[in-house]
Formats: sequence, structure tokens, C-alpha cells
Amino acid sequence: MQGTVEHVLRSHLRDIGGFAVRRVLPALPKQMVGPFIFFDHMGPAALAPGNGLDVRPHPHIGLATVTYLFEGEILHRDSVGSVQAIRPGDVNWMTAGRGIVHSERTPSHARAAGGRVHGIQTWVALPSAHEEAAPAFAHHAAAALPVVEAPGATVRVIAGTALGVRSPVEVFSGTLYAAADLAPGARLVLPPEHEERAVYLVDGSARVAGVALEPGQMAVLAPGGDVEIRASTPSIAMLVGGAKMDGPRFISWNFVASSRERIEQAKADWREDRFPRVPGETERIPLPE
Repeated sequence: MQGTVEHVLRSHLRDIGGFAVRRVLPALPKQMVGPFIFFDHMGPAALAPGNGLDVRPHPHIGLATVTYLFEGEILHRDSVGSVQAIRPGDVNWMTAGRGIVHSERTPSHARAAGGRVHGIQTWVALPSAHEEAAPAFAHHAAAALPVVEAPGATVRVIAGTALGVRSPVEVFSGTLYAAADLAPGARLVLPPEHEERAVYLVDGSARVAGVALEPGQMAVLAPGGDVEIRASTPSIAMLVGGAKMDGPRFISWNFVASSRERIEQAKADWREDRFPRVPGETERIPLPE
């Protein structure tokens, strides 16, 4: 059985504080693909010397954030005390659970030199049993992630399972998350291992189940069947998906929850400064009203 494309989602530009990203999820026809409820494509952007990314401390509940870079460097700080630089090929996985606060900034040495930043930031909704998990942070260097080689294709498995291998990143539900580098003419077959699957084209030109994709588009696949990804130019594609979430999720600002009441509680907690602080940070993003 050959798989087919159910939807093609187009990204839309969003400002995240002086820095534009292309947002694909959530979308009107598809809120989530597997546990992925939020999908942002940052850059590629050139930062002049002295300039950088400055996302001030802000809160999350009910989700895990996953940062993966192709270019550049970002310094992560959070309220559990983590201070971690992320570089291309690494994975930063931050579990918000019942509540965490973090900032993301260009480190001082990279800010002074200038340079480029390019990457993907996603939110993974937590299953109901783990929505109130203890906040935590895990970093995995690029060398720790499994790589699958195929003719003309190199696939790095970021989280969950793909193509017969498993990432060391701890996940809360069935997850598919991988980055595929494809040479011109390369053919990669994505099996129906996961209930929900999608392919996002970061760069290049490719066809997914015969449907042409442009950079910034995501092909959401129908359940079942092998799906062929064929590149016509050097391309980068993200493989995304996993088990269907155990019910719908509400999303408001930086909060995800299975109930509206929990969202409202998180808003009140941030408004009244009841979230934990990020050591070394004095700024905070106010609650949008």
C-alpha cells in the first residue's frame, strides 16, 4: 500500500519579539501531528555584529519544547537552573509539565561576531498522565543521536523512533522526529510505523507521495502505507509525527492543557508572579492581555 498526502500546510510569518519565524502548527485543518502541537521554522537569518536573539523569560505548562539548529548558537536558561548552549545537530528538550520559565538568547561571543541562525522549534503536547510532570531539562549532543544512512540520504533521529532506530531523548508518547539531508535524486521511504506522520521541507525541492513541496510547506500524510520522499535538488526535510494525542488540547500564548481551567490558572500564576524565576535573569515577558 502506498501512502498519500492528506493536507499540505503552508507556513505563516509570525514575530517572536523582533525575529520573524515561519509557523506551520497549529493549523486550521490540523492542530497536531502526533504529539507536535507547535512547529516554528526560524531563519535562516543573518545577525549583524552586536545583534542577536533575545527571547526574555517566559512560562510554559503542559508541553515539552524541542530546539534543533542547522546554523548558529542559542543560550538556554531556565528556572530549574539549566544553562546550556545549543549548537547545530544538538537537541535541547525541556519538559514544562506543571510549569517552567526559560529564556533564549544569542551568547555574548556569537553576538559580538555576528553570524547566522537557522533552526526548528517545536512544542510536544504531554499526554494527560504527564501534563503535571515535574519540570526538567535534557541536552543531547549531536554525536549522541543515531544516524541512518541510505543512498543519497542521511537521517538524524532527533526524538522517538524512525527507520528502525531510537533516539536517546526521553519522550512521553510514541514520537517521530528526524532531520533528513537529501542529495539530488535521493529517494527515502518513510514506513507506516507511526499513526500520524508529516514531512516539512526546510530547504530545497522535493516530492512527497508524488506531491511537490516548497520550503515552508508541510505534507500531512494519510494513515498507513509507505511514503516516498524524492528530492530533485539538495534538500532538508523534517519527519514529524507519532501517536495520536489522547484528546484535544487548548493552547493560549505559551500554555497547552487539556482543560481551559488549567490555562486560566497558568495565566493568573504568571500575572501574579507565582512561577519560579530564571537564575541570572531579571526581565520577563508580560502576559498578553
